[in-house]
Amino acid sequence: MDSVYKVIEIIGSSVKSWEDAAKNAVEAAAKSLQELRVAEVKEMDMRLENGKVVEYRVKLSVSFKYKLD
Repeated sequence: MDSVYKVIEIIGSSVKSWEDAAKNAVEAAAKSLQELRVAEVKEMDMRLENGKVVEYRVKLSVSFKYKLD
């Protein structure tokens, strides 16, 4: 049977690292989306305060199986 996948963008954040930001985003998405397939990092940035990094942010494209009922 053929499959169809939907792609959405999500943004995750972390005070530790970009890797943690991506992991946090995927784990949060997995709580409400079923059959996640691929996550692709699109953008990475940092939030700064007083010249110091206070937060890492990652924008991801995430695909999941689209139910054809």
